Amino acid sequence: MAFTMKAAAAAASPASSSSPAAPTTRLLPGRVAVRRLAAAASLALPAPNAERGMSLSVSQTMSRLREKGKTAFIPYITAGDPDMETTAEALRLLDACGTDVIELGVPFSDPYTDGPVIQASAARALAAGATLDGVMSMLKEVTPELSCPVVLFSYFGPIVRRGLANFTAAAKEAGVQGLIVPDLPYVETSTFRSEAIKNNLELVLLTTPATPADRMKEITAASGGFVYLVSVNGVTGSRQNVNPHVEHLLQEIKQVTDKAVCVGFGISTPEHVRQIAEWGADGVIIGSAMVRQLGEAASPKQGLKRLEKYARSLKEALP
Repeated sequence: MAFTMKAAAAAASPASSSSPAAPTTRLLPGRVAVRRLAAAASLALPAPNAERGMSLSVSQTMSRLREKGKTAFIPYITAGDPDMETTAEALRLLDACGTDVIELGVPFSDPYTDGPVIQASAARALAAGATLDGVMSMLKEVTPELSCPVVLFSYFGPIVRRGLANFTAAAKEAGVQGLIVPDLPYVETSTFRSEAIKNNLELVLLTTPATPADRMKEITAASGGFVYLVSVNGVTGSRQNVNPHVEHLLQEIKQVTDKAVCVGFGISTPEHVRQIAEWGADGVIIGSAMVRQLGEAASPKQGLKRLEKYARSLKEALP
């Protein structure tokens, strides 16, 4: 239970922002640990949303939000950046801020669908010693404390090296509810989806502005949890404006599916998330701008403080 113990120790000794104090013998519940760490960093966390149930799957979460006319807030962070202990605290923090689904990236040496911010984040995580086993171990401890589902974002390479059956089984054991594999070969989708279903995992599939209409229909039919609409052709990264074509793409997708559709790539401001929600998106995914709050901070404590402030500003912009 190293991550819980380190969180409690860090909360008890706020003078050290980068190195946790010696573990205590008494384990604190996740939210208690977060709130003590938050107090040490002078954060003002909102009360956790008691209506959200930790037993809900990604698709159930999306359905519940849609019934209430709400838009899902889905932040992305990279596991292990700046270190695994901070990632564990960030997951607890985002959950306490009212996050609906968390997307957690597995660091990979060649994240070629990502822009420079997430590429640098993955490099920092790997340099700090992050491994797939380490990510799963951390999640196994933290996910039981969360009230929102975690979707694991991984490139296909690490999954192939681990073995599809072993990877999905490990994800299930770690408490993961869904998977996103941005470079999943289309011919592998059926096999991957079947293996995911065996382990109660929802495989979220992506569609882009360049996806042909017939392929888009197949993707929406097979996608689990929600349909991930990539807002632009290109890599991840903050952009000044949201692609106006997203409004049309949302309408096009919703004509062929009743599944939730969430928009990601290039989203970074409250104005962006508000605009996308007004266009009819069921959820908004924020990656690079979220990663920057943690990875580019002067210390883990400062990064958590920046992350909390930024997450709240985006959450509050959504209906």
